[in-house]
Amino acid sequence: MRIISGTCRGRKLAAIRGMAIRPTADRVREALFNILGARPVDAVVLDLFAGTGALGLEALSRGAREALFVDQAPAALQAIRKNIQLCRLEAKARVVQWNILNNLNCLRGEAGRFDLIFIDPPYNRGLIPPALTHLATLALAAPGALIIAEHDPAESIAPPSAAWEKVDERRYGQTQLSFFSKTN
Repeated sequence: MRIISGTCRGRKLAAIRGMAIRPTADRVREALFNILGARPVDAVVLDLFAGTGALGLEALSRGAREALFVDQAPAALQAIRKNIQLCRLEAKARVVQWNILNNLNCLRGEAGRFDLIFIDPPYNRGLIPPALTHLATLALAAPGALIIAEHDPAESIAPPSAAWEKVDERRYGQTQLSFFSKTN
């Protein structure tokens, strides 16, 4: 696993042993960022269920202003911190340990701040709709924000509220990306 492009291009990232955390494959990440184009430039990024932090770090490497990584698993938090150091992006990154299923109260005071939001939870556990609900409850997305949720193609993801509209979806083997934007 490596950073695909930008200032940290080619930098190898620390992985997490075992299958509890499934990092986004390099080819899927490359396709995603090709779709996003220049969107990460100067963006404030939120990486939920961050795992190794690869999505947020890729965005930082491609010019994002800052990224906030949220995960609950100690092994993930350790990997994220190590990968931030490997990429020398400490000044642009924050890491928060939090159970996203309960709420996103760890982000109170961050309303309207995030331009690009990644949601990459364990597959087939129904975790994306609650995360979208929590994002809407705290109004964390900036105007024009884009949310990208990664999930199993068999898992149908519909927006849980009128706050989000599914604007695109792409399938890459056993991975599907669903794109959401704010409706208001």
